[in-house]
Amino acid sequence: MLNPRRMSAFRALWRAVAQGRKPGAPGLGERARALPRLAGASMAGRYRELSRGRLALFVVGLAYLVSPVDLVPELLFNVFGLGDDAVVALWLGGSFLVETDRYLRWERELGGGAPGTAGGELGWVGD
Repeated sequence: MLNPRRMSAFRALWRAVAQGRKPGAPGLGERARALPRLAGASMAGRYRELSRGRLALFVVGLAYLVSPVDLVPELLFNVFGLGDDAVVALWLGGSFLVETDRYLRWERELGGGAPGTAGGELGWVGD
């Protein structure tokens, strides 16, 4: 049974693929530009919605996808060998959508701020 966080990642990815981007929703470029801020704020403890452990899982998942080492090699198991890669890629893509959406909303609504705005990393209140 998948835990609720994983299910929300898969649902977010499915919605993005099936329905496209909702009006006013952040685009892929905005989400990608938010990743370094998200990681930095999470590591610094300012953004508590993403734990360091979960952030480490994202890094491990990405490393697994680009690594030549594979748990189920495609050479031996053909299509089934691609299954583990597909599951990791789907989880990573869905998690990327969920976490960046949550972070960008936090920046806008709760004063996390993007660089150059009040509360941003260039002028964080309390630093």
